[in-house]
Amino acid sequence: MSQQATQRLMVFNALERGALQVTDAATLLGRSVRQTQRLRAAYRQRGAAALVHGNQGRPSPARVPDTLRQRLVRLARTTYAGVNFQHLSELLQDREDLIVSRPTLHRILRAAGIHSPRTRRAPRHRRRRERMPQAGMLVQCDGSQHAWLEQRGPTLVLHALIDDATGHVLAGWFDPQETAHGYFQVFRQLALGPGLPLAVYSDRHGIFKRTRTTRWTLEEQLQGQRASTQVGRMLRELSITWVPASSPQAKGRIERLFGALQDRLVVELRLAGISDQQAANAFLPDFLARYNARFTRPPAQRPSAYRPWPRGLHPDTVFCFKYLRTVANDNTVTLEEHTLQILPDAHRTSYAKSRVDVHERLDGTLAVVYQGRTLTTHPLPGSLSAPLPLRVRTGHRRRRTPSPGKSLPASRTARGHSPKPKPDHPWRRYIPPEKLQALKQGQRRTFSLNR
Repeated sequence: MSQQATQRLMVFNALERGALQVTDAATLLGRSVRQTQRLRAAYRQRGAAALVHGNQGRPSPARVPDTLRQRLVRLARTTYAGVNFQHLSELLQDREDLIVSRPTLHRILRAAGIHSPRTRRAPRHRRRRERMPQAGMLVQCDGSQHAWLEQRGPTLVLHALIDDATGHVLAGWFDPQETAHGYFQVFRQLALGPGLPLAVYSDRHGIFKRTRTTRWTLEEQLQGQRASTQVGRMLRELSITWVPASSPQAKGRIERLFGALQDRLVVELRLAGISDQQAANAFLPDFLARYNARFTRPPAQRPSAYRPWPRGLHPDTVFCFKYLRTVANDNTVTLEEHTLQILPDAHRTSYAKSRVDVHERLDGTLAVVYQGRTLTTHPLPGSLSAPLPLRVRTGHRRRRTPSPGKSLPASRTARGHSPKPKPDHPWRRYIPPEKLQALKQGQRRTFSLNR
């Protein structure tokens, strides 16, 4: 008998001996007087068995069968090893057609000695910033470096955008590093999808704004101000306000998103057998659609604050790397190993000495733009035809790596400066002023004697 049934037996024994009144027994049992009288009548007929619940010892009709329990434990230890219980219940329903609630799955796996890998949750912030009332008012962006492909492939960085008002994951893109190319990809998906947001919230990475430690270029010194980075220029052209965060906790929305994706996305990439960057990027849209269907919440206010794409503006002219160049006398422009010949058109026969923008697009192709017009060009025979490598961080020109046995010229050394002179170089030979004066006088005296 259970402790509760034993307590009831003691109360009814005292009631039968006359040591208790019915009202006192009802108070001790927590029952009404009428229910106590019913239990007393049953006790007189069937004894102590009447005080035990009729379902005690019987298996529940809703109990999970033992064969299904064994299958769940086997799947949790093999195919879905390392998956948290909530995500496992969703995967079992989607992939195995097994509908098991999370509490039931938790109870079965804990009894088998299997624990959820995510047991620790981040402590709550003492004061959390309220969400924006409308979708599109603020978008948080960041990159997360993680072993997304585990041991099957290289370590990648996931660039992602999330709406602050709804928690909707707007776009995602994998790159080997946190690059301007990756942010161009996610912002292009956002602009051609929901639209253009009012503001972007990110950390103070050098991709968005030049850091104080970065040296000023000659053009920046002449203009008296810092030049924009490639991503900063893209945000300015689209009239998107950049809001820098002071700490990782300030952009907690996307930080928590990466915590969830590092738990869920890694598992689904493993189940799909993906082991390279291209396949991972192809897998992202379907996964994010399912993720958003489950976790996106409605905004506090409607309508959406996203702006449509401007008319007459081509995306390739915005989501690209732009470099200012001066056209040579032979109407050519050069970008690293690539040289483009500018052909005459209806506007001008020659563009020599003109300042043009060389656009390196996301697919690696090049275009020359002058005053908003794309000029007709073709690569010279000596120019490389392969696309340029992707830009890393701020998208500045990448330094060439010298081939074995060949050194870079002085103009292409680190930071664009000439190498330091040797210790015996004439520039390093310091001559005191008095000795220099004596040398000059000696040279003049020698000159007069020779005359």
